Amino acid sequence: MPRIDRDGVGIHYEVHGEGPPLLLTHGYSSTSAMWHGQIDALAANHKLVLWDMRGHGQSDYPDDPNAYSEALTVGDMAAIPDAIGASSAVIGGLSLGGYMSLAFYRAHPQATRALLIIDTGPGFRKDDAREAWNARALATADKLDREGLDVLKAATRERATASHRNASGLALAARGMLTQRDARVMELLPDIKVPSLIVVGADDAPFLAAADYMATKIPGAQKVVIPAAGHAVNIDQPQAFVDAVVPFLKNLPQQAG
Repeated sequence: MPRIDRDGVGIHYEVHGEGPPLLLTHGYSSTSAMWHGQIDALAANHKLVLWDMRGHGQSDYPDDPNAYSEALTVGDMAAIPDAIGASSAVIGGLSLGGYMSLAFYRAHPQATRALLIIDTGPGFRKDDAREAWNARALATADKLDREGLDVLKAATRERATASHRNASGLALAARGMLTQRDARVMELLPDIKVPSLIVVGADDAPFLAAADYMATKIPGAQKVVIPAAGHAVNIDQPQAFVDAVVPFLKNLPQQAG
């Protein structure tokens, strides 16, 4: 499988199909394998690019805490289209992957053809809400350090079945990538100028209000609520997920050139 080298950190990615590029990013403590049920549908008309975040799956697990951050993750995402010769892509992801997709747009709007934001929040405007989120992320990291990968066995299905080499990378990713520093991504929403689809599971209670907020703030955004689905809508209701996403992709404006 192809890899890119990011200052000594190997990042695993895989490419399926041909057509306009679509880069999908998994959620925290999951891996690119969470999208495998959608490969046939999404790669039929797109070059589907899946990858593992640093500290996850088949990518490297650097020991340096400074090797994990939002900026480095966005840099990893930007390096993958470069590696396949793509100047722009549809950028999408679930949960942390969706948040990083918004952060990617903030850094690289010209490289973003459209946004696919799945079971995601845009961060927090209020410091106390952000601090509560960060406290949960740090507690997750501490638990991984104490108990190892067994922590994930009690997690949601896509995380319980995820294959990771060790827990230390996940713990460092929780501290450096899952925690948030500011409200810059949230403040970006009204300035997004590309087609955006927001997908959320009807049973994903913590993210329903966030999905409504993003649908209101992002100009022209579409929103789909998928019944009988929790946080991993593409796994809970794979056909309904494809039925929401494929028409959105099909109706995107043609790329110049």
